[in-house]
Amino acid sequence: MRKVVLAMMTTLNGRLDAPDEWVTGLSEDHYREINTGYATFDTILVGRVTAAEMVEYWPTAADEEGAGDSHKGMAEKMHSYRKLVFTKDPSLSVEWHNAEPVVVSTDDEIRSFVEDLKAQPGKDIHLSGGAKLAQTLVRLGLVDEFRFFVFPTYSPGATWYGELESQMPLDLISSTAFDSGAVALYCKAAGG
Repeated sequence: MRKVVLAMMTTLNGRLDAPDEWVTGLSEDHYREINTGYATFDTILVGRVTAAEMVEYWPTAADEEGAGDSHKGMAEKMHSYRKLVFTKDPSLSVEWHNAEPVVVSTDDEIRSFVEDLKAQPGKDIHLSGGAKLAQTLVRLGLVDEFRFFVFPTYSPGATWYGELESQMPLDLISSTAFDSGAVALYCKAAGG
């Protein structure tokens, strides 16, 4: 069965929004790690707001001046992946290669869709965000693995931890420090 993997960059205090305000840059070793991890995915789950942000950036990201090989590789992956955009709006249209809306309104609809998706053949599934979608899938117990890239800063802004309803013990799979000072923490549900 495929796994749902929540992979996000965050600050020490759990801020997820407006990364341009607190991400000080990705070192090449960090970018390689992200790129390697993304090779295990073929599908991305994303909320409609985050999808709109991604559509503004990724389709032309490989053409940016100074874009390195890792960045270009990531842009190609983002282009080719199947992108499932969660929304309650049945009229939502997503103008992006391999993107399709998933119209769901209730926890039961979300659970059913994700469980069916996990049972299909393919690579693992990347839960990209936004925060509300991530909170929902964590709360419903649908996330199998967590990959946090923690930047050595704290920053005022939206965090997602305060919205969670209960504690979830995690087992550390691995940790890696990068030249940028960021640290990767890979975890899974305790006993999972």
